[in-house]
Amino acid sequence: MRAALDGDASAYRDLLMALRPFLVGYFSRRLNAGHHGQAEVEDLVQMTLLSLHEKRATYDRSAPFLPWLMAVARHKLIDYVRKTKKNVQVELDDTLSAVDGYGPALARRDVVVLLAQLPKDQARVIGLHKLKELNVDEVSRLTGHSAANVRVMVHRGVKRLQALIAGGAL
Repeated sequence: MRAALDGDASAYRDLLMALRPFLVGYFSRRLNAGHHGQAEVEDLVQMTLLSLHEKRATYDRSAPFLPWLMAVARHKLIDYVRKTKKNVQVELDDTLSAVDGYGPALARRDVVVLLAQLPKDQARVIGLHKLKELNVDEVSRLTGHSAANVRVMVHRGVKRLQALIAGGAL
């Protein structure tokens, strides 16, 4: 986000593309997409990305990006629920439960920056499995890697992410 604010259009485009699957996973879990349509999830993703674009000047460069993004996404979800009167549980303390398994340390980190430090294939596999919540077989079909290799890539990638977080590599 910082590079995008400095005028790097390519970095901004990459950021928006990287955030899309993350937001799809977040809204799918919150709306329980089986009961609500995928179109609603896509609408929320687009509204959030548009809001992020409109409010990007309010982002404090000294603060972590992800909690700011999650606040924008949470507010869009709350507005949607109020408008449609859908029965959806929205946790008030929902800064980062969208990234299950990474814990509060990741709330202080930028997921996009962390994943960029992994090999592309590994980052993609982790994004599909952990953020989009696809099962191993689905990830295997999408990437062409065997299911066993997907499991290994996820395991090693998560270990690497944990080491990056613990080592303060950002």
